[in-house]
Amino acid sequence: MKHFEHHSTVNLGWLRAGVLGANDGIVSTASLILGVAASGASQPAIFMAGLAGLVAGAMSMAAGEYVSVSSQDDSMKADLDKERRELKDSPEHELAELTQIYVERGLSVELAAQVASELMEHDALAAHARDELGITDFAQASPWQAAAASASMFSLGAFLPLLLVWFAPEPLAVWIGLSSLVFLGLLGWLSAALGKAPVIRAVLRVVLWGAFAMLATSLVGKIFGVVA
Repeated sequence: MKHFEHHSTVNLGWLRAGVLGANDGIVSTASLILGVAASGASQPAIFMAGLAGLVAGAMSMAAGEYVSVSSQDDSMKADLDKERRELKDSPEHELAELTQIYVERGLSVELAAQVASELMEHDALAAHARDELGITDFAQASPWQAAAASASMFSLGAFLPLLLVWFAPEPLAVWIGLSSLVFLGLLGWLSAALGKAPVIRAVLRVVLWGAFAMLATSLVGKIFGVVA
């Protein structure tokens, strides 16, 4: 009978990207809206500024994630190509290298040599990729998928404060600020629950940083805003 265990670390990749995208969407868009609102701009102008921020932010997140994952993928492919050449040119050295890795992990020299030999006979490249380079199939991601996920999560987060511009009662800035902090708190709670992390710490972290960002942009809008 097979035994299956679920660990929260399995979800860390997509959890990090999703939380980062949604958090950035809420904070940056709410901060932009509050900064423009503090300058005394009209409601349509505030909405257009928020909408422009949503589109620009989503594209920025997509581009950044695509470049990041593509660079990581290029580095992994280069490492694997180098490992293929080394396995072809000096298989004895690579066997000794893999054996030493297992010895350092606690196996006896004899057992380490046996394990290394059998794994290399089965799939030498996979063994070295996993145990020497730390590369596994699960670590590889599609740049396009990462870009789409980041842009989508950013847009979802940014849409919440943008929606409030039309439906929140006066004073607009107060409702947008408070509602955005609630959204951030819920996001912090969700990320902590999914990652099996302390909830209070996660909630306070996103709420305090979000409040600081919104306060800073509001002050900028108040001080430098000019309405013709």
